[in-house]
Amino acid sequence: MLLPTDEQIRALHERFAPTEEAFELVYTHCEIICAVAEQLLADYPLPLNAALVRAGSLLHDIGVYRLYDAAGQLDHGTYVRHGILGHTLLRDLGFPELVSRFCSHHTGVGLTREDVLRQGLPLPVRDYTADTVEEQLVMYADKFHSKTTPPTFVTASSYAASVRRFGDDKVDRFAAMVEMFGEPDLLSLSRRYQHPMV
Repeated sequence: MLLPTDEQIRALHERFAPTEEAFELVYTHCEIICAVAEQLLADYPLPLNAALVRAGSLLHDIGVYRLYDAAGQLDHGTYVRHGILGHTLLRDLGFPELVSRFCSHHTGVGLTREDVLRQGLPLPVRDYTADTVEEQLVMYADKFHSKTTPPTFVTASSYAASVRRFGDDKVDRFAAMVEMFGEPDLLSLSRRYQHPMV
């Protein structure tokens, strides 16, 4: 399977970003998640497909661009749809399913069909969980940075506290990921990107 190069991925972001601000927000976030994932990958005891983790990290949020309106405003109300929008976008561009899935299978600590029904999410009713270790790693890395205004790095304890509102099972799932992958060095990334930590 041929994976896209960093240059090809950046070109896709540039092509679909509706504004320069949207590009900076989303692409920088994807770069950061890639840095977090590669940091965690370096300490993971088993061999993983590092090139797939990199491509998945850099592409996971490309669907966010589809949520901007003509005035350049992001639709926060249906933000949860960005994953399936990205998956569809990449699939329609001819990307393999193995890559496209990173978009629709990284939200939270995984959305189940029960989550979709219980929360009344605007998604087709099915599971959106990370099935491969590479998908799990990108999903986990994504929890450590937020595209808020201003963008912030999120500690493991802060994320665990915020995910509690979705149920103790989500807290337990995140704790299992912490145990599996460890915690990244966010301080160095916070200094590098000049985003505060919460």
